[in-house]
Amino acid sequence: MKTRRNSGGTAVSGDGSSARSGRRQGSARRPAGGTGSASDRRDHLVKLAAEIFARKGFQATTVREIAKEAGILSGSLYHHFDSKETIVDEVLSTFLEDLIGRYRAILAKGGDPRQVLTAMVHTAFGTLEPHRAAITVMQNDWSYLRSLPGDRFDYLVAAEDEVERMWVDQIKRGQAEGFFRADVDPKVTYRMIRDTIWVSVRWFRPDGRLDPDAIADQYITILFDGLATGERTSQQG
Repeated sequence: MKTRRNSGGTAVSGDGSSARSGRRQGSARRPAGGTGSASDRRDHLVKLAAEIFARKGFQATTVREIAKEAGILSGSLYHHFDSKETIVDEVLSTFLEDLIGRYRAILAKGGDPRQVLTAMVHTAFGTLEPHRAAITVMQNDWSYLRSLPGDRFDYLVAAEDEVERMWVDQIKRGQAEGFFRADVDPKVTYRMIRDTIWVSVRWFRPDGRLDPDAIADQYITILFDGLATGERTSQQG
């Protein structure tokens, strides 16, 4: 997948603490004397906008459409956010903070490489339901957001780099310690894992036959044990 932006400040800082205050510098301040209900309203607007972004695409969605679906005037939306980019920024960075924070906790807990990768696979599939909209936006609008002027979305690349390093390091450790076969490329293996997991957001249904943990178990079985029985056939012509 693809956290971070500490310079400009989004997502999680190097010590794992939240750095979301920097990201929100671009958002409009809440009215003086704001209450918990104002915060709830803001969170509701973020979730609503995320669903529209996922359904229509970030580029095609207008502030007017978000406001209309929320039942408010466009001007009222600007009491909470100064731009559409600020909203999607919050959607994506919230997802990445959660994902990377969970990955860091897994690595801190330790275990052999197979145990660590198993936990990371379960964590990744476990985000499909709570972060479905954010993952869909990442899939569809990554390139566009990265093309926008300035460094606002540079944290997306930093996040991708950090996550890739976590996975690749564990695959290499598993090869060195004899858990994983040595004749596969760690980076290619990681990218296959990454793409398989995140593209599943397109077909996963919360009310489907398998929940995220069951899907993760199926995937782990294939990842570690393969599909074919008997002798390996991958190198046979």
